Amino acid sequence: MLRAAGVGVGDEVVVPAFGNVEVTEAVTLAGALPVFADIDPVTYCLEASAVEAAVTSRTAAVVVVHRFGRRADMARLHGTGQRHGLLVLEQAESEVPYDEIAQRRQRAAYLDAKLRGVRTPDGGDGHTFQQYVVRVPGNGRPDRDAFARAVRARGVECRVPVKTPVHRLPEFRRCVSLPETERAAEETLALPVDAALTKRDMQRIVSACNVLGGLLQPAF
Repeated sequence: MLRAAGVGVGDEVVVPAFGNVEVTEAVTLAGALPVFADIDPVTYCLEASAVEAAVTSRTAAVVVVHRFGRRADMARLHGTGQRHGLLVLEQAESEVPYDEIAQRRQRAAYLDAKLRGVRTPDGGDGHTFQQYVVRVPGNGRPDRDAFARAVRARGVECRVPVKTPVHRLPEFRRCVSLPETERAAEETLALPVDAALTKRDMQRIVSACNVLGGLLQPAF
């Protein structure tokens, strides 16, 4: 899509650093320079004002990635594109089957109501819960990685959605300030909410997390 639009050598393309290394690779394969912008801490997608701040006279395009079942604020991002004459491309996630979305939302609502000591996701704007991503603040005991290990030891599958932001990978390393990206990479943890989970499974998730979550100190 970038090549078809004429994006190439000498151009810059604004991309997120929170995961999706393949997007950055696609930009470099087109001959352009990836420029990283920060994310919105609620949706984990590119934040419009951060994109605006990253635009230069060489910027040709923005690649927006929708994350975890939440969509980016496309109205604002398209507005930025129109003001600067930029191509705005979107990368969607793999679709959750329609008949599963209601079940995922039901399980997410259960976790929202029962979990303690972690920050649950904002379910607004048609969240389909491709992943149920909580925050485990690092200012208390345990931190996210210790929390994840302990939850797995109690028989609950969980995963760190983004282990290393792209701007910290050796091949794409940049000296750039992306505080929300850094914080999200350090704190986020995806818990299961797929439609196959039983009520007992959900209770096990809550029990395993709450035993640990209660040890967290309030965030300031």
